[in-house]
Amino acid sequence: MPTLNTPFVSCLTARLRRRLALLAVLLGVCNAHAGESAALEKMAHDFVTPAVAQAMPQDGSSPLRAEVVMGSLDARLRLAPCNRVEPHLPRGSRLWGRSRIGLRCVDGPTRWNVYVPVTVKAWGPAWVLKRAVAAGDTLTQEDADLAEIDWAEQRSSVLALPERWVGQLAAFALTPGLALRESMVRAPQAFAPGSQVRVSGRGGGFSVSATGQALTAGMVGETARVKLPGGRVVTGVVRDAQTVDLAL
Repeated sequence: MPTLNTPFVSCLTARLRRRLALLAVLLGVCNAHAGESAALEKMAHDFVTPAVAQAMPQDGSSPLRAEVVMGSLDARLRLAPCNRVEPHLPRGSRLWGRSRIGLRCVDGPTRWNVYVPVTVKAWGPAWVLKRAVAAGDTLTQEDADLAEIDWAEQRSSVLALPERWVGQLAAFALTPGLALRESMVRAPQAFAPGSQVRVSGRGGGFSVSATGQALTAGMVGETARVKLPGGRVVTGVVRDAQTVDLAL
């Protein structure tokens, strides 16, 4: 039976001990880093949760239910020791949809600033299409049903009230399952350029009413330009197929 050379075994054992020691150090560093990241992520969570709750109406009048989903710090970060870390909402950010929370060292030998990703969801009722609607088609009450969605999933506002979308036109082809939002609809055309329309306005104790020629197409609820008989051009909001309201 062959035997192992004793010096060789000693060398191998010493090398193994060094590698195990190095591994222990690395594991210690990883564990410390993981603990530090967890503490910072908890700080971000403790900062954002009450801020979101405070932004919601406290009287129960809001139909929305907030949910905060925290992300993680970049695992590659190696941060210098810090005596005091301050959470903050970066300028231009808002707690709606995908956002981030800043964590900055305000008392330490090396100042740093890192970010934790966060997603703020706002669950509430919305009108969801149950069938396809072609671009330019008029939306009717039968096109959608109420369902709970995340209002904050997109930047465009949810059209929560039927009167805000029934009778509007699909701005593009809409597919079943989409929640109706402002960017998906446009007002129907009330009149074409060249049409005769009535311009009216009231304010400061007097009223104005005149007939003019539309210079632009008129969409209900949007602005249109009208040329009056004297040549003056005014801009007002289209009320219906015959009337443009002026703000005096």
